Amino acid sequence: MTETDGNDKVADVREEPPKEAGAPAKPLYDAAVAETSGHGTAATADVPSPAHKPTQLCGYLYKLGMKAPLRAWKCRFFSYDGKKCHLLYYRTATDVCPLGSIDLHAATFHFSMEAEEGIFEIKTPTKPYILKATNNHAKMYWLQQLQRKRWEYCNNASKLQTGMILPSDVTDNHHSTEGDFLSPVKTPTEVVGLNFALMPAPQESTALQNISLKHPWKEIQNTVRNICGPKPPQTISKSVFHFQEAEPTTEVEVSAKQSGKMSPSLNFARKARKRNESPTSSQEKNSHEKNNSPQLQIQAITEELKSQKDLVKLLHRALESAQEEKRACTEYLHAPEEEDRLELIRHKVRQIVDLRQRGEVLEQEKLELEQCIGLKESHIGELKEHVQLLMEKNSAKQQVIMKQNEQLLIQIDKENTSSVGRETLQRQYRKIDSLMDDINAYKTQNQFLNSEIHQVTRLWRNTAEKETALLMKCSYLEARNCQIESKYLIALRKLQEVLPYLDAEYSEVIKRLIEDALQSDIKSPRQPSSMHYSPISEYDDYGFMIIPEYEVEHLKLLAKIQALEIRSNKLLTHDVVDKPLRIKWNNMGELSHSVELKTLVRCGIPTEHRKRVWKWLTSQRIRICDNHYKDLLRKCENAQHPASQQIELDIHRTLTNNKNFSNPTSEFIQKLRRVLLAFSWQNPTIGYCQGLNRLAALALLVLEDEESAFYCLVDVVENIMPAEYYSNNLAGSQVDQRVFKDFFSEKLPRLSTHFEQYKIDLSLITFNWLLVVFIDSLVSDILLRLWDAFLYEGTKVIFRYALAIFKYNEEEILKLTEETEIYQYLSFFTKTICDGSL
Repeated sequence: MTETDGNDKVADVREEPPKEAGAPAKPLYDAAVAETSGHGTAATADVPSPAHKPTQLCGYLYKLGMKAPLRAWKCRFFSYDGKKCHLLYYRTATDVCPLGSIDLHAATFHFSMEAEEGIFEIKTPTKPYILKATNNHAKMYWLQQLQRKRWEYCNNASKLQTGMILPSDVTDNHHSTEGDFLSPVKTPTEVVGLNFALMPAPQESTALQNISLKHPWKEIQNTVRNICGPKPPQTISKSVFHFQEAEPTTEVEVSAKQSGKMSPSLNFARKARKRNESPTSSQEKNSHEKNNSPQLQIQAITEELKSQKDLVKLLHRALESAQEEKRACTEYLHAPEEEDRLELIRHKVRQIVDLRQRGEVLEQEKLELEQCIGLKESHIGELKEHVQLLMEKNSAKQQVIMKQNEQLLIQIDKENTSSVGRETLQRQYRKIDSLMDDINAYKTQNQFLNSEIHQVTRLWRNTAEKETALLMKCSYLEARNCQIESKYLIALRKLQEVLPYLDAEYSEVIKRLIEDALQSDIKSPRQPSSMHYSPISEYDDYGFMIIPEYEVEHLKLLAKIQALEIRSNKLLTHDVVDKPLRIKWNNMGELSHSVELKTLVRCGIPTEHRKRVWKWLTSQRIRICDNHYKDLLRKCENAQHPASQQIELDIHRTLTNNKNFSNPTSEFIQKLRRVLLAFSWQNPTIGYCQGLNRLAALALLVLEDEESAFYCLVDVVENIMPAEYYSNNLAGSQVDQRVFKDFFSEKLPRLSTHFEQYKIDLSLITFNWLLVVFIDSLVSDILLRLWDAFLYEGTKVIFRYALAIFKYNEEEILKLTEETEIYQYLSFFTKTICDGSL
């Protein structure tokens, strides 16, 4: 960066690092002088000396905090550390410990024209820093100084690494400091000087809001140091901002003398500098006149901008020539012998001769093109004259045609003098006018209707959005109501348990409350067809009874509590869980085993997709023949299987809480009978085992088709379940009970100890769970979700759900201290779990 003084002389600013080895550049402390503006402005510190010393890059800037609680402009004192190429910042100029630093060697600088005045950004590889100067002049000064410091540091580092300095390096150094893309910005004298340096720190820098919360320890250190007072200054020359002036012009002259003749790139750069100095000096001389006339200022700025653009072009050309010269000199110096160097010189001479010949050829072509252009211009002039003549002829012909038309119209009017002809013509004209009016009216109407349709569509969309929002709100309120009513029933159930210990009056009141609660209708109001909420009615989508019919009163309350919880869960999870899950299933194309499909199956398959997925899962493990099921049915008609009597006994005890199997004449009963008889012929070693009727019944409810249900039953018994699971001695099932007991002891040690203490046989509860895969033990929603994962992943799902059920009710079970009470609770506690997400 160059700095122009009052005599229009250009001086290269160089700084000397601090004398103490390893010490960072400090702010003005002791003998150093702080230079600031009155209100947090950018400033630099001048250190006086016998000769004019260059200014140290330091001063006050505003720094924007990056984090939310600290995101505010805070006044900080910035100082450049030349050893590390870091920009240190302090709270005040008298602080000793810096609050932080900005690494400049790999940083980039940015500013936006749309941003507030004085704001610029330093982007480092780690994070960006947003700073703010007093005005745009100070901002440009800081940016150019930072660019120069970064370039000097990187250039010096590269020279130290290579260990040698070529003559071209001197040229590049001079060119980089003299030929920036922007003209050098003068040091802002309005905020720089000894008077400002001796002034105290600005009020913003010492205010409470400028205290750094991120660096409390450094704040304390700086405050203690300031209270103790600085040491007496020794000499101004020993300040941390002391410099030794270097004359760049002498260095350039020496390099020019050594080379014997000035290089073309250096001469070109010097010409560009002189060209840049002339408009600058003229601008300074006429500054008072330009301030009086805005138009003159605009004109001067425009001329200066034009000159700067020309300067940039010249500098680019100088840079290209310097690089070419550098490459040539490098090749020359790297040549191993004199003959190679002479050959390089001869090659350059041949290139010069070749270029001269090409220049002569191009000059000749230029002359020929100029002659050709002259001929073309004369030819264009002749064509223009010819076009003008043609246009005049055309105009004359148009006038003749108009006159002839007028004469023709007059002659026609004379011939059609009869009144009938005139009336007919007028009538046609009136009809044409009427039709034109109709057309215009229709156009207006069409525009209006389009506008109306647009407005109505917008109104409809707004109404639909409001309706959806209201329905969601109603669903939430209804879910809350269900939860409150459920809590109320739970409280009644607790009171019901202590009825024998209450007075007769209170007992009578509680009994009436329980009767009122059981007689109230919990059916939900009708929902719009667009909303897919599952109302709490007597049965669910697959016909399972949601509110079981218990004879004991406290179980009736339990059933109603369960129904209310199911209703609440469905309302709350419809938009949050069910709807997004249904969208994912709708977007699912062809089924294939994947992590995504496994995750979706674990979340539960929607009702409309469950049938397709179960059929696909069965077909992946079993070979389906077209007529095999029909052949088995024909065999059932021709001969009676020994297991048919046991099938008839169990068939009417299948899923009694499902409306499809509660009626003896139901079609599902007939389908179930055929499926079980076909399976007894399919697998004669098993024939029929208690529990198969429940497996086949659930498959019928989901798949609906009895042949698909038959293959699903075969898949579960022969492929998914272990061998001999449904044999006469139930050997495989007994093995699983032992395996589950080991899992239970490992995963739930407290419950295991509790059961051992009261001699509870766990297999009496879990045997039926594993044999029929929790059918008749869980509510339908959780049961079907379990079966989705069971068909996809296998028997490990059964063990996981069994352990999860015990874990979910562990605290309640541990409260029970009697054997009969524990068995009674374990016989129905699975029905109390209503939320499958738990």
